[in-house]
Amino acid sequence: MLEYNIQKILNNFMIDYYGVADISKYENELVKYGGSLVKGYPRAISLGIVFPSTIVDHLNDDSNNITKLEYENCYKTINARLDNIASIISSYIIRKGYKALPISAAERVNSDYINAAFSHKLAARLAGLGWIGKSCLLITPKHGPRVRWVSILTDLPLNPTGKEIEQKCGECMACVKICPQKAFYGKNYIEGEDREKRFDVKKCDSYFSEMEHNKQVPVCGMCVYICPYGRKNNK
Repeated sequence: MLEYNIQKILNNFMIDYYGVADISKYENELVKYGGSLVKGYPRAISLGIVFPSTIVDHLNDDSNNITKLEYENCYKTINARLDNIASIISSYIIRKGYKALPISAAERVNSDYINAAFSHKLAARLAGLGWIGKSCLLITPKHGPRVRWVSILTDLPLNPTGKEIEQKCGECMACVKICPQKAFYGKNYIEGEDREKRFDVKKCDSYFSEMEHNKQVPVCGMCVYICPYGRKNNK
């Protein structure tokens, strides 16, 4: 009944993706990045909202500053929507006598390693919503990486959803080739392997800092734009 009510609430907020992950065996890894705050939660609820293709499909137009402004606004708006619904669902779970911890969609907690308190991609992957691509983004079969995510950690005994999806990037190197910073190494995701084996996140971060310094709109999104799993749905 509780799960039914949660999904009913989510439907009212136009959430595109919902899943539940069993994260109990990942606690040591999670505490490494999120500290004691994220300890003691066996489940993660994963929620996702799809970026409008009407914006993403134009991200490769360098001459169109309007697209970048709209993408930046869309990014912030979707993050706010996700944070809002995560707060609402968490309040509902807590009222029912369980613990719930909403993790911000985009809050950075470590500027050196450049990470959040919890990996939304991990939750979505374990919930069977997608796989980790060569861009280190969560790739969904229908929308590719064109989805923003938020997570709610909880001890509510929800049933995990789906099964982990096999990595489907194969020999594709589209995101690797289009990256303006050459930040991706073209390696497929291997569970337990350090992110730095696949992605130089500081190259990516410095690119945004450089754009801000030059008074440009700090938007890239080329790896989101080019992924065939996102583009094929719009043909």
